[in-house]
Amino acid sequence: MDNLPEPSNPHAHLRASDTDRDQVVEVLRDALMSGRLTQDEHAERLEQTLAARTLGELEPITQDLAVPGQPFCPAAAVTPSNRPVPIEDPANPADSFDTVIGIFGGGERSGRWRVKRRTNAFCLFGGYDLDMTDAVFEGREVTVYAFAIFGGIDITVPESVEVRNHGVGIFGGFGGRGGKNADPNAPVVILKGLALFGGVGSKSGKPKKPKNGGHLGH
Repeated sequence: MDNLPEPSNPHAHLRASDTDRDQVVEVLRDALMSGRLTQDEHAERLEQTLAARTLGELEPITQDLAVPGQPFCPAAAVTPSNRPVPIEDPANPADSFDTVIGIFGGGERSGRWRVKRRTNAFCLFGGYDLDMTDAVFEGREVTVYAFAIFGGIDITVPESVEVRNHGVGIFGGFGGRGGKNADPNAPVVILKGLALFGGVGSKSGKPKKPKNGGHLGH
């Protein structure tokens, strides 16, 4: 064929990450819900997305679904400089797991620490603060299982992060709140668990200026 358009993605040769594939999955889902794709077309493209190894293999999957003048480009969408919150895929997703405990005492995570894809937080007659405003997230979607019994767990997320609350409060409070204007390129925090005679809550906050340089904790 003549006059073929040049590739819109100069990074087509780069390997695709889980984050890149997740973004394509979201575009396909929206196209299905709006009627631009049939069920069969959606299933076929979803299979192609999950099998894609490079950004060049991902781009054609949504090329006819993009808004004119604004083609979908995974590399451009997830370039670290364009992300409102840093996301770094773990070397081994199976190891992206953390546990924090506060029993008859308290603890906190703050500064430039790594938010694992799953965090278990348990407090009994104690409290724990998880301040994620300067943290690095190990996935576009992270889950915090919070259990507060006669205690409290407070979570602070960046202003661009969405919080989805799926917890339960029994003789206590369980609530989640993220930023008012969540950014689609920012992570999502899913909050699950139980507050029994205690409380679990989240709020949004602004990053703090590092003192004497930042330090990335685990």
